[in-house]
Amino acid sequence: MNLETVISKVRKLAADADVSHVDFMAVQVTLTDCDPGMFYVEVKDHKVNVEPYDYHDRNCAISMKSDDFDKLISGELDPVAAFTVGKLKVDGDIGKALEFSNLLK
Repeated sequence: MNLETVISKVRKLAADADVSHVDFMAVQVTLTDCDPGMFYVEVKDHKVNVEPYDYHDRNCAISMKSDDFDKLISGELDPVAAFTVGKLKVDGDIGKALEFSNLLK
């Protein structure tokens, strides 16, 4: 799966996400099998932005293969199980990573 397809899916999910309870969240996503494979999801002022850029002022950064990320956002892969078996790596606030995965379901 390529980066544009993933970003398109995330944007569609983000458009339907309830972010009324989220003040701020910024998550950098790196898809380890795409080049380039980096984008960010930011919730700010109760709006979601998804952009194909590096985000330095983030709560956390997650990395995983694109197929696993697709399964994660479609609800087929549990984020805790993915983290436990090493399919999902988190750098930073693990709570925000979990909040992020629940936001896009």
